[in-house]
Amino acid sequence: MKSKYENMKIIYNRSKIGWYWAPLFVSCWFLLFYLVVIPSFHRMPQLKTLEDERQQPGQFIGERAENTLLRLSKIGPKVVGSAANEQVAVQFLLSEIGDIIDDARTDLYDIEKDVQVASGNYLLWSMVNVYQSIQNVVVKLSPKNATSEAALLINSHFDSVPGSSGAGDAGMMCVIMLEVLRVITKYETPLTYSVVFLFNGAEENPLQGSHAFITQHPWAQNIRAVINLDSAGSGGREILFQSGPDHPWLMKYYGKNIVHPFASTIGEELFQNGFVPSETDYRVFRDYGHIPGLDMAQTLNGYVYHTKYDRFNLIPRRTYQLTGENILALVKALANAEELENPSKYAEGHMIFFDMMGWFFVYYPETTGIIINITVCVLVCVTIVLYIWMMSSSTGMFRRRIWAKFGILAALQLAGVALGIGLVISIALFLDAVNLPMSWFSQNWMLFGLYFCPMIFGMGIVPAIYFSRTKEHGLPLGYGIQLLMHSHCLILTIITAIMVSYSIRSAFVIMLCIGFYTLSVLINLVTKAHKTNFLWLIPHCICQVLPFMFYTYCCYAFYVVFVPMQGRECNTNPEILMGFFTALMVLLFAPFLVPLFCLFRKSKTIISMFGICTIVFIIFAATPIAFPYAEKTAPQRFFAVHTARTFHNGDPASTVSHKDSGYFVLPVDRRPHTVDDILFENTNFTKSERIDCDSELMCGFPIYSSRWLNAVDNSYFVPGPEPNREYIPTLTILEKSSNSDTNIRFDLEISGPDHTSIFILPLNDSKLVDWSFIRDPLDGNVKPPYYVYWSYALDPKPLQFSLEFEHEDPNWSGGTFKIALMGHRIHDDMYITEDFREFLATFPPWAHVSSWLGSYNSWQL
Repeated sequence: MKSKYENMKIIYNRSKIGWYWAPLFVSCWFLLFYLVVIPSFHRMPQLKTLEDERQQPGQFIGERAENTLLRLSKIGPKVVGSAANEQVAVQFLLSEIGDIIDDARTDLYDIEKDVQVASGNYLLWSMVNVYQSIQNVVVKLSPKNATSEAALLINSHFDSVPGSSGAGDAGMMCVIMLEVLRVITKYETPLTYSVVFLFNGAEENPLQGSHAFITQHPWAQNIRAVINLDSAGSGGREILFQSGPDHPWLMKYYGKNIVHPFASTIGEELFQNGFVPSETDYRVFRDYGHIPGLDMAQTLNGYVYHTKYDRFNLIPRRTYQLTGENILALVKALANAEELENPSKYAEGHMIFFDMMGWFFVYYPETTGIIINITVCVLVCVTIVLYIWMMSSSTGMFRRRIWAKFGILAALQLAGVALGIGLVISIALFLDAVNLPMSWFSQNWMLFGLYFCPMIFGMGIVPAIYFSRTKEHGLPLGYGIQLLMHSHCLILTIITAIMVSYSIRSAFVIMLCIGFYTLSVLINLVTKAHKTNFLWLIPHCICQVLPFMFYTYCCYAFYVVFVPMQGRECNTNPEILMGFFTALMVLLFAPFLVPLFCLFRKSKTIISMFGICTIVFIIFAATPIAFPYAEKTAPQRFFAVHTARTFHNGDPASTVSHKDSGYFVLPVDRRPHTVDDILFENTNFTKSERIDCDSELMCGFPIYSSRWLNAVDNSYFVPGPEPNREYIPTLTILEKSSNSDTNIRFDLEISGPDHTSIFILPLNDSKLVDWSFIRDPLDGNVKPPYYVYWSYALDPKPLQFSLEFEHEDPNWSGGTFKIALMGHRIHDDMYITEDFREFLATFPPWAHVSSWLGSYNSWQL
């Protein structure tokens, strides 16, 4: 006769599934991801051709937009100050607009066009952004006999970064705007309010064209809302990542009228909290125009963003149709929205919004979201209590014993989650410490082994060990696993409540997770399937399908956007970002799937396979298999500036303390030394000694933009022949005066290339108390050295400005301030010397080098 323990062991073993079904279980979820989620993300409408226009008049014609972009991109790089941008591109746009006006229904609309030439300055980040004679092309479309002056603004930019044709960023959006303008004006489109189309000629400079328009153009005073269009990639679905702020009515119109939705509160909160290393014109319209709006950008193939590979032929053809249909529908809706008359009346609160895999769009007010979140949290707690009550009745166990079991399993679940996160963070720190970050940059599949597998292993191995060593009398394995998942649900419920208390709108993400799980529990309770060994798995797995698809869709979208971005971010460890986000996603799409491994025989072995996979992938990261870069498709980014440097002892008439020339090299990602062996072994090139950063501003490096400041520590100087010196800026002291013993004023003039960085550092306890630029840096918390970025487009007139310093001691002596000028000739390749070309040729094929001529000159005055 068998003992009681042996009988229980038989029952325990019979309640498990054969281990050979585990691969099929995993494969089903993989297939769901690859066959449903990824195709849904990339789904786009068929391109409408010119032939289709005859049959469907009034529709957006993607083929025409495509043809227009082909002609625009043939202009080549359109850098502010270059003939391509200031003459050819402007005339191209005016010609296209003229053709549209010729075909327009002038009996229905008044159409005005203008070329704005503007100068000004403002504070952007910690930099004073000074622009001179930059250009915008503007079109105003007004309905005949309009009763209101209110207008909707549509903005994008036609300028580009050096070396890039800007087909994706943002020529694509410009041709979309042209086609939208053509469709509206050619066909009878009812409009209540005017629509202003701003073709911005200085966005990459950065954000100068939008500031010039919104602060100086006469049409700007009537703008009530803006649709800002930009790009961080090369086509694909455009994501709405910012709205408002505080204008939920905009999201209502987006939700009602968008044809192909792609938007998320998660993206908005990530962007607004600085997780995205970029800014758009939306910020300028918001901060300086105080107008609400929608901020949209294409993000597919961000590897080519701001590179020479941003070309017309890389943009998927269906992109034109998708984005065009969306923008046309939004413009029609917002140009007839009654809220546009006085948006301030409707400025109340925020919206929670997200698309469900592009199938449909969900949006509701933040207050409604709070109610839903709290309701679901309460329902979770009630359901868990009800489950344990019914479990006690069906098993005959005391409720206090079940609650004790629940507490143990909750602790185990926390331990498993902590183990998984600990493994992920440890791997992230290890890879960065041994200089092996970003192995997933071009090989995205590496993320699975490096971060998904250790998280799944940590969450699964702890309960698997527990269940294998604890054969509970009176409690079938199915009950134990359900209690384990209930505990995780309760943990997520607590997190949701905390997020709601801190007004984090992205709490809806966790709410969906616990909501669908609670639905499956309620179904099992009603059907009493929870009492069976395996029948409860049917409603459980069915209710996990939609959350699994939604979370993996969000995860995939995150990787599409953020993985390429890590190629231009050097300050933070990208492994932490990727690892931590992956861990969070696993905690949402897998917590109610991973425990099911414990239902299989050899569960510890099955879960251990994820741990083994992690080790294998870590080994891969150290081999050429996982080399992060690839020619054209995923290049490593560098800047190289052929520089002449001159350091003066005093004013411009003083002697020169040091003078040299060479190539300034600036890596911009987390692996700055990948090309060192190639550049410096068996070549004539060497790194020079770094100049003392305490004695020279910016370590003697020719800084081009404020983003370079973050990468200075990884940059270096390679001695080389002197470049062409015609473009080097000059400094002239126009006047030096004093109106008291403690104050001194300098009137200065700078002339030089159309892009110049100016750094000013007070010396000997002097303080800069006034200057000709905006006072915000002096009145705020901007620490010296002060950074002024000056650029011009049409008018090369020298920059004249004054600086006034104050000393506490009237008997002060010595220099008052140090000034460094860094000139940049970022267009016209004819100035590049053969020596510089030979240096650039030493970079490997998988490196993308943005190169031009520069200079560094410093004085002490």
